Amino acid sequence: MSEMRAPRHMTKSDPAPSRWNYRYQRLMLTPLFRRVLRVGVPFTLALGVGLIYFANEARRDGFNLAVSEMRAEFENRPEFMVKLMAIDGATVELAEDIREIVPLDFPLSSFELELETIRQDVAGLQAVKSARVKVKSGGILQIDIEERQPVAVWRTTQGLELLDAEGVAFRALDSRFERADLPLIAGDGASQALAEAMQILAVAAPLQDRLRGVARIGDRRWDVVLDRDQRIMLPEERPVQALQRVLALNTARDLLGRDVTVVDMRVAHRPTIRMSEAATRERWKARATEVKVEEQ
Repeated sequence: MSEMRAPRHMTKSDPAPSRWNYRYQRLMLTPLFRRVLRVGVPFTLALGVGLIYFANEARRDGFNLAVSEMRAEFENRPEFMVKLMAIDGATVELAEDIREIVPLDFPLSSFELELETIRQDVAGLQAVKSARVKVKSGGILQIDIEERQPVAVWRTTQGLELLDAEGVAFRALDSRFERADLPLIAGDGASQALAEAMQILAVAAPLQDRLRGVARIGDRRWDVVLDRDQRIMLPEERPVQALQRVLALNTARDLLGRDVTVVDMRVAHRPTIRMSEAATRERWKARATEVKVEEQ
């Protein structure tokens, strides 16, 4: 038998892809196109569906109401409720002031508390140096206070106030005897020069039993005020050294034990002593007697 031969008009099929298939394959090899298919198309479809759904006002209101209810239910869960407020580091009087400016109605959700606002309100009190506010486990609003500590009593024309080490007046006093343990300073501007006043008071410790306080004069210098209406007038510059000279004279000559009303140290190289009126009269009488005796 003779071999059968295929007709010459029959040709083999071309394995190459079609033009459109080729272009599609090329696009799929492009990272940007694949990203658009995976992300861009689903996002666009979801956005379109969402816009169509929320175009209706009733559906929008219903959605917002459902979200609000879910949020309220979550925030009012027992583990998020604050039941009481604890204040540490404050005196009873200051704690009462804090409770007045933070009028919270417990229990309430911790999500309703503006902790920074509460801290600023508490720190705004004059007696508070610093404050920290936090919510502790167990539903406790914890307020930790660093209260100002008084170092002196300041007498002004308006009355008496307590000063801390920074010269901040933070509490009024009705009477000097409420804090008789603290030194007294007086005069306008005394709080700004408190550090210098405390140095002077420290040097004047040997006169503690007679010391009444220090007074700021003209917002420039200090006077040391003692009992028996005695006063040591200090200069503007180097007042501590001037007071030390007076104390040395007092130790050597018992200067302040005499009938002296004023020891004026404002001119450092020329200290001046002012005698009481009674002592002055006695001195003039003694001098007149001496003159008579000399004449005889």
